[in-house]
Amino acid sequence: MVLLRYIFKVYNLFISEDRTFARRLRSLIGFVPARLSIFKLAFSHKSTSSDKGYAIQNNERLEYLGDAVLGTIVAEYLFKKYPNSDEGFLTKMRSKIVKRKSLNQIGDKMGLDVLLNEYNNTRLSRSMLGNAVEALVGAVYLEKGYVGTKRFVVRKILRSYVDVHELETLDDNYKSQLLEWCQKNGQKVDYKLLARYKFEKRDRFKVAVLVNGKKVATADDFNKKSAEQSASERAMQQMGILDADD
Repeated sequence: MVLLRYIFKVYNLFISEDRTFARRLRSLIGFVPARLSIFKLAFSHKSTSSDKGYAIQNNERLEYLGDAVLGTIVAEYLFKKYPNSDEGFLTKMRSKIVKRKSLNQIGDKMGLDVLLNEYNNTRLSRSMLGNAVEALVGAVYLEKGYVGTKRFVVRKILRSYVDVHELETLDDNYKSQLLEWCQKNGQKVDYKLLARYKFEKRDRFKVAVLVNGKKVATADDFNKKSAEQSASERAMQQMGILDADD
């Protein structure tokens, strides 16, 4: 079995029609996989038509798997890195790393947009980058198992693209920050659910932030609380409380 996998890897790297893809993967994940089809699937969004054979399926299942594996690996990593920290701190740190906005930024830094553009015929969105990160982790897990995936996540994602020490002092609870600012300045803040609709077969929420009854910003997300956080961040930027680049 080991010899067979080695033969497949050599074939993928030097002989296969997908050898260019295999070489890209080697620089991205640190090894050449034996099953390239799984990794192609990781970059195939469901909105892409099936005019290419590998696009009949999409990366949703890999995304589901990768989400669970990534959360576990990050939890273990933080548990060992901060032996004296309590559950609350560890939970907040994990949330900062695996939240959608962070994964989108990681996917962008990894250059996943290049592969997504190549294997999809649809307009890319920021969320597709984060989804691809999770799907890629899922593909690595199927290829390498937990230990190999943990090595990939720690070396190629956490140490390369996540500044854990900076995250320690980052307050990303924008809803709390906005509420505190409004209380100090005699303002009233409210949240209003504008719409609940289906997107990619999932419920999606659109919420608005109202300051003194006036709509300041809106945001959409698959989770209502996350939408409120995003809307709060945009409201703070609109009001000049928070720089747009923060």
